[in-house]
Amino acid sequence: MDLPLTEFDPMSPALIDPMPPVLTEPMPPRVVLCFFPEVLTELPEVRGGRRIGSFSRELGAQEIYLVRHRDVPVAVFHPGVGAPLAVLHLERAIATGGRAFVACGGAGAVAPDLALGHVVVPDAAVRDEGTSFHYAPASREIQSNPVAVATAVAVLGERSIPYTVGTTWTTDAPHRETADRIRTRRAEGCITVEMETAAFTAVAAFRQVQFVQLLYAGDDVSGKAWNNRGWTTAQARPQLLELALETAVRLPVTPP
Repeated sequence: MDLPLTEFDPMSPALIDPMPPVLTEPMPPRVVLCFFPEVLTELPEVRGGRRIGSFSRELGAQEIYLVRHRDVPVAVFHPGVGAPLAVLHLERAIATGGRAFVACGGAGAVAPDLALGHVVVPDAAVRDEGTSFHYAPASREIQSNPVAVATAVAVLGERSIPYTVGTTWTTDAPHRETADRIRTRRAEGCITVEMETAAFTAVAAFRQVQFVQLLYAGDDVSGKAWNNRGWTTAQARPQLLELALETAVRLPVTPP
């Protein structure tokens, strides 16, 4: 079957360039994409973060904060859930000056016995979504940037935080994670499932910026029935932002 998603065109320029958000001060080159809204609202009080702008209302009007980690400025914002929306935010952040990105979010546990809160660093993603195919040639998997992965792993190791490096499954349709599909993904080595990693990875490679993802095991889809596990209230969330900030300030910043 000749699918349109296989028609990757790396040469022709796009008709519409990403539009930078309006900011009160420049976007720093280091950016954290944080999927935890309750953690973001605490940034001004907990980390002295200040609002420097927001994205358009059509994208959800996500607020952009500036924090300092070890005296290094880092922008932090919620990119929105799902690859298409999250990539729109990532593209605009790149257009505004972002060059080194760390995403932190939750993921479903595909591997059995992956404890709630366990940290996972994806070194590859199964591309069961559509956005990545507009940024990279068609393939079943996409590989993460090994330098960025090594940077994240070094941070976790120094802090003695248990972690796993492995393949994640990126899907556009969380309500179509069928039992057969989950078994297939587990058999090919997937340990988590989420909605953005493959697309983030493809965009970062295409735009030649640094990117790595930090996930924590949230809900559990490895058994006969879904186990929510109260994953959106996991204590791992604020800690994962701290780890993302530390990783962000260590990533090499690629020139524009």
